[in-house]
Amino acid sequence: MLRLVSLQLMVTVVAGAFAALLGGMPAMFSAVLGGLCCVVPNGLMAFRLYVNSKTPGGVNPFSFFIWEFIKIALTLALLAATALLYRDLNWLAMLAGFIVALKSYIILLFRH
Repeated sequence: MLRLVSLQLMVTVVAGAFAALLGGMPAMFSAVLGGLCCVVPNGLMAFRLYVNSKTPGGVNPFSFFIWEFIKIALTLALLAATALLYRDLNWLAMLAGFIVALKSYIILLFRH
């Protein structure tokens, strides 16, 4: 899970650099913020599942679904906060950064 989160972070940085080339600094910040809206909730969920796996009972399906709900709610909250608080938001760059980070697991599927 840590590999996936670190890959998402790297892909977010690459998407931000690409957006900076195409649209300047506001597009770069928008793409990076969009990617972070995906990376932060996934990292939090991965950390919590790792901590739960080290407990004597292990990870149960109920805690997994609770953390999945928290991850989705946090993702929506971060996207809304980005849209409300960043004045120079480039919507296309933000959504592109979010989607690239969200779908970066495909890279890991084709590595093996």
